[in-house]
Amino acid sequence: MPSRRTFLQSSLLAAGAAALPRGFAQIRASGAKVVSTWDFGVPANQAAWAVLGKGGSAIDAVEAGARWAETGQCNSTVGRCGYPDRDGHVTLDASIMKGDGSCGAVAAIEGIDHPISVARKVMEKTPHVLLVAEGAQQFAVSEGFKVQDLRTPEAEKAWKAWLKTSKYQPEINVERRSLPGNSENHDTIGMLALDKEGRMAGACTTSGMAWKMRGRVGDSPIIGAGLYVDDEVGGATASGVGEEMIRNAASFLVVELMRQGRSPADACREAIERVVHKRPAASKELQVCFLAMNKDGQVGAFALHKGFVYAVCDASKQDALLPSQSIYTTDRT
Repeated sequence: MPSRRTFLQSSLLAAGAAALPRGFAQIRASGAKVVSTWDFGVPANQAAWAVLGKGGSAIDAVEAGARWAETGQCNSTVGRCGYPDRDGHVTLDASIMKGDGSCGAVAAIEGIDHPISVARKVMEKTPHVLLVAEGAQQFAVSEGFKVQDLRTPEAEKAWKAWLKTSKYQPEINVERRSLPGNSENHDTIGMLALDKEGRMAGACTTSGMAWKMRGRVGDSPIIGAGLYVDDEVGGATASGVGEEMIRNAASFLVVELMRQGRSPADACREAIERVVHKRPAASKELQVCFLAMNKDGQVGAFALHKGFVYAVCDASKQDALLPSQSIYTTDRT
């Protein structure tokens, strides 16, 4: 039976592909805007717009949107409902960044409901950028966060089902809910915002790959890999198999390509092409997606495989969901 995401993607791709220029879907508008990855980016954007629409800051907006994703959507790939690693531990990663270069992140943190807010505390209250594991949790507790058991009954059931085979095989655009033996590797939420003052910020949060090795950290908490923002140029965020973003300093690369004059979509495409060039065989078996917005509010995206969608929200429309173009166009959903 088709999943909700499959239905949404199929409908949008069929309706919108013919109208898109080659390589990207681009939106131009003045004023505040927020964009984010995947279909659950629509309600996450709306949470962010509750801040931006009242003249609030980009950094407050992306934190609000990411917090919604961590708790409000409660799915198996982000936040407190995330699936555990192979040893049964739910570990969360998050990063946040302002366009002036200020940033903070946490990785492999356990028992804390809102890692994005802990990441912001790291940015604002420490001389560091990244705190990990027990140290990250200790810092969170010192800032008033409560430790709690984040492994849900659904995650427990899926983990025990996976233990019967202990087979780890990432899939492209696969819904985990009905396939506990597989790992849905693309549902990180990455978010970029531009406020009315022209300031930018970004956030990225995930529970990482299901059934990952204990201690594995992906790209989401790595500034320059899963997220990068520069007020003078724009911002980029990524979703998919994080190792590929780390290998290519991918989000930083997208921003630097925009600095050289590429449009957001062209920058995303060029970064995807670099992934393919470096690891052509591997690129056919994994998903990598980029989303970018420049300082003028132009938006673009590109993916390795068909199926990536992204959400855009501004004063004129709060629920736009758009299909991304991709290098490989065979439907793998």
